Amino acid sequence: MEAEARDPRIAGHGLADGARPPESSVRRTFRSQRVRNFRLFVSGQLLSAVGTWMQWTAAPLLVLQLTGSGVALGIDTALGFLPILMFGAWGGVFADRFDNRRLLIWTQVAFATVAAGLWVLIATGAVQVWMVYAGSFLTGLVNAVDMPTRQSFYMEMVGPEQLTNAMSLNTATFTGSRVIGPLLAAILIKALGIAPVFLINAISFLAVVVALSSMRTGELRARERAPRRRGQIREGVRYVWRTRSLRLPMVVMAVVFLFAFNYVVLLPLLAVRTFQGDAGTYGEMLAMFGVGSLVGALAMAGRVTKPDVRLLSILAGAFGLLSVAVALAPSLAVTLVLLLPLGGAALSFAITANSALQLTSSDAMRGRVMALYTVVFLGSTPIGGPVAGWVGQQLGPRVGLAGGGVVAVAAAMAGLAALRRRPLAPPREPTTPAEPSESTAHS
Repeated sequence: MEAEARDPRIAGHGLADGARPPESSVRRTFRSQRVRNFRLFVSGQLLSAVGTWMQWTAAPLLVLQLTGSGVALGIDTALGFLPILMFGAWGGVFADRFDNRRLLIWTQVAFATVAAGLWVLIATGAVQVWMVYAGSFLTGLVNAVDMPTRQSFYMEMVGPEQLTNAMSLNTATFTGSRVIGPLLAAILIKALGIAPVFLINAISFLAVVVALSSMRTGELRARERAPRRRGQIREGVRYVWRTRSLRLPMVVMAVVFLFAFNYVVLLPLLAVRTFQGDAGTYGEMLAMFGVGSLVGALAMAGRVTKPDVRLLSILAGAFGLLSVAVALAPSLAVTLVLLLPLGGAALSFAITANSALQLTSSDAMRGRVMALYTVVFLGSTPIGGPVAGWVGQQLGPRVGLAGGGVVAVAAAMAGLAALRRRPLAPPREPTTPAEPSESTAHS
């Protein structure tokens, strides 16, 4: 049951003072949709995410078309996330210092510009693999700012009581579009080629710009922006490392994200090389993964208990076991079926990781904690991506999936063992004298 201000409309219904009637599971699952600004945000995200998934389906196929190399595919994936590893920590500082809504408008414009540029190169036949690499790197630069800003903006829109629900619903929107985007991309690629996919993605970012511009800024939760001063990134790193309730989940996340979340590299190879498929085969895989992800996100939205390290470790183990099962699947049909629970476990793990950190960290440090989460979540790909690509090419994508799954299971067991040895204590507030006070909400 959500923790919100007492609703005077329940008076006179025989309830104790301060009590509320039971909330249905459907209303509980979609409760953050009652916030107008969040409804606008999700609507824009839905349209944009379809375009994003269309491009994410086309881009790996373009690299394989240009090079025929799994290593090249890994390099392209790595370049898309390398800026997050290099500069992601600064994104949290930007999120703390500047207006998040305006910052997100500019990042959407930048995303659209890069996608439109790639469309022109592909449509004119001038595209070369290094140009695709450059586009991926530029997109990664924008993501280094966009990701922590976007994660922080949830708090401004809905507040801490509905944070996990809002994040889960937005993730459900993004992952639900995974069902539509890859299938549309596959149809479009077969009919017209790869180029139009990039144009559609560029146009789709305008939906988010319109949504952000239409928000009622007076309904956003006010926050005190962090002043500019030296040492803020080091401050955030020290806070996470010295706080066991943040350090332990961050370590589990880092291992799983680094070694097991490389299906963007391995699934195209599995589709094309193991099952001798094409864009349609890869699109079907992403669609099935997306259906499972949607179910997992909605399940997380309906939860009323606080995400914690125990749940995070259990989900890591489930994800690892399912990755091994997909690697051992004897046929494409079995693989497609197994991708459903794999998608659910993957998204549930990611949502739990994000929510656990946001709800555990102090208001004064939340932006920088989420920046470090972004570095761990996406910044690990420049290391894991090329390794997964090499393993997928030299030993086969099945070996890559199975190896990552085994590592995820090991991380889960280590996390649970650490909790058994010593339960987590609530984190202490940072004691830095110059840290600004944010008594309302921190984005």
